[in-house]
Amino acid sequence: MKPEDRREAIMEVLMEAGTASVEDLALRFGVSKMTVHRDLDDLEQAGLLRKVHGGASIQSSSQFESDFRYREKIATSEKRRIAEHAATLIEPGQSVIIDDSSTTGAIAAFLKDIRPLTVITNNLGVIAELSGAPGVNLIALGGQYSKKFNGFFGIVTEEALRSLRADVAFLSSSAIEGAAAFHQDQEVVQTKRQMVKSASRKYLLVDHGKFGRSALHFLTGLEAFDAVLSSDDVSDQHAAALGDAGVKLIRVSSQKISENA
Repeated sequence: MKPEDRREAIMEVLMEAGTASVEDLALRFGVSKMTVHRDLDDLEQAGLLRKVHGGASIQSSSQFESDFRYREKIATSEKRRIAEHAATLIEPGQSVIIDDSSTTGAIAAFLKDIRPLTVITNNLGVIAELSGAPGVNLIALGGQYSKKFNGFFGIVTEEALRSLRADVAFLSSSAIEGAAAFHQDQEVVQTKRQMVKSASRKYLLVDHGKFGRSALHFLTGLEAFDAVLSSDDVSDQHAAALGDAGVKLIRVSSQKISENA
């Protein structure tokens, strides 16, 4: 097996399991532990995984965000419920910004019946799903493509956003601590901040697992959003922290929708 094929196979293992030991990977691919270490070093340098004691992980940490393929498999039903409710906040004829996240990306499936609509996004998954959809005017933000995030970022993306104004923006973030949002990647943070500036109404969509976590870069205080959308699995403690800060929280479940201000 060629090194590049083996490294891709290592990533596939991690996508399924989240973590893997050097010993298990060496046995699986019939190579030495030293070869596995070199593979992991190269993949870590590319930002695709993080090395841990005795192996590697693709799970998020305060300084590392998971590959989008792994994140898409986490809390899928919860994210879909949140996205479905988010779509009810859109009216035909509006312009909508959708960021690169797996949570906001789930909105795309609910947009095809809201026409006409202009969708502005750097999310390649959303671009692929909505391209050619009747009644949808799709504006794909250019920039540097990130395989890890399956989206476009950088100066070109930010300049495009500065020239646009939207009725509403849907964003997500990898960590919520208190009444503030954080993310591990500074380039992602810069793009999301510009999205906030480019929209009249802003909503943050996060599954309950994002609460009580922090990450390297401060994104924004949650007061920047008209509301935070999550599920009713959010603990009362985290909900109270948002309420104390005057942040509106909408908790979505399959049975009911509750709002806390």
